[in-house]
Amino acid sequence: MSEFLILGIILLAVLWYFNKDRIKNRFYPGKPKNLTIDQQFNSDKREREKEIDRLLSKMEKNGINDLSAKDRKRLDELSKK
Repeated sequence: MSEFLILGIILLAVLWYFNKDRIKNRFYPGKPKNLTIDQQFNSDKREREKEIDRLLSKMEKNGINDLSAKDRKRLDELSKK
């Protein structure tokens, strides 16, 4: 019985060691960073590009008719920026 207890403790210690960053980020999320104007602009640009890519990939699979009116409007707004 004590062998299983020791083995369990060792297993928990190993799992904790290899997942400590994930555990830390889950319970203590990082504070928002203070970004410069350029960093904020680039961050916003990357988010817009990700959303455009998502909408275009959806359109690529099934054609433009697969996009809802809301998606079409959002794609049009993002493409103008």
